[in-house]
Amino acid sequence: MRPDPCDQERSTVTAATTLPNSLRALPDERGHFGQFGGRYVAETLMPLILDLEREYRAAKEDPAFEAEFNGLMTHYVGRPSPLYYAERLTAYYRERAKPGFGAKIYFKREELNHTGAHKINNCIGQILLAIRMGKTRIIAETGAGQHGVATATVCAR
Repeated sequence: MRPDPCDQERSTVTAATTLPNSLRALPDERGHFGQFGGRYVAETLMPLILDLEREYRAAKEDPAFEAEFNGLMTHYVGRPSPLYYAERLTAYYRERAKPGFGAKIYFKREELNHTGAHKINNCIGQILLAIRMGKTRIIAETGAGQHGVATATVCAR
């Protein structure tokens, strides 16, 4: 039987950091985020990738694009999706933890978004960017189908 993680010492819990939020940092000219990243794309696709990058950077600076994106995320997708405090699950683990330990557990309710998953969050931005670029056909990769459903939903809007 595995030990309950709530009973372990907190010597490695998160500590305050002075590092900037790397998710907000732009990649360098080679497409790298620090030592990671890059572009692993067939050369024949590079002109399209560079067009996409140029248009993405312009869209990020465009207040009208941001306003449309934020409006759709609020009024079409239903964001921000709510947090649900898992009272009984929190109590369950706190009862089993050492005094002063134990998680306070919340669920981020992404299934309440339009189309029932987080996939639409990404699709809104992708489709708005495609429209801005004058694209008239959209191709979506999908495994279980939810990304395809989200893409089709945004395209049909």
